Amino acid sequence: MEPVRIAMWSGPRNISTAMMRAFENRPDTAVVDEPFYAAYLAETGLDHPMRREVLASQPLDWREVATAMAGRAPGGAAVFYQKHMTHHMLPGFDLDWARACRNAFLIREPEAVLASYAVKRAEVTLDDIGVVRQHELFARECERLGAAPPVVLGADVLADPRGMLTALCAALTIPFREEMLSWPAGRRDTDGVWAPAWYDAVERSTGFEAPGPRAAPPLSDDLRRIADQARPHYEALAAHKLHR
Repeated sequence: MEPVRIAMWSGPRNISTAMMRAFENRPDTAVVDEPFYAAYLAETGLDHPMRREVLASQPLDWREVATAMAGRAPGGAAVFYQKHMTHHMLPGFDLDWARACRNAFLIREPEAVLASYAVKRAEVTLDDIGVVRQHELFARECERLGAAPPVVLGADVLADPRGMLTALCAALTIPFREEMLSWPAGRRDTDGVWAPAWYDAVERSTGFEAPGPRAAPPLSDDLRRIADQARPHYEALAAHKLHR
């Protein structure tokens, strides 16, 4: 029996790992964490935190990864949730495999993404936050489907986890499960080998934490320029966001 394959496309610092936790806590679901990461690093030669470990932990050929993403779910699970970073899907990586998936898009305001990302890496580019590629992938999926695929704003999930996850599951035509709202703290065997560099907050979490009142994050002039470039792409996706 074919699994329901869900390809969730986001940039970094988009509550993407917390969303993966929510789906992994479903008894019917298996997850995979950024499976194209090593292929992306091998192709680009970029120096990311824990680069050597990432390259050793995953296939370096994107074709091998693509075949696995369109195949059976680990353990024969009924739902196969795939956490993908949009910028990992380089222009030379064929996307035909994604036709076997129900594609969805997780977004966050670029100013907040940049403020969070800059804490982890000193140098940031527009490509690093993936929003331009996310817009491209979204447009491609719109054309394929003849309608907009599901778009979910991370801040909406944090504000109303039950309502937004119910809406997302409905859009993906799978049942909502109560288990998605909380999970045990700690690291998972399914987490990417890069978890020590990126997942400290989510490893302490046991669910989606409601955001408190926050002022707009201060950004350097360079980051502000990137945010301004990213904003139209973000807004194009946000125009289609799900509501509870």
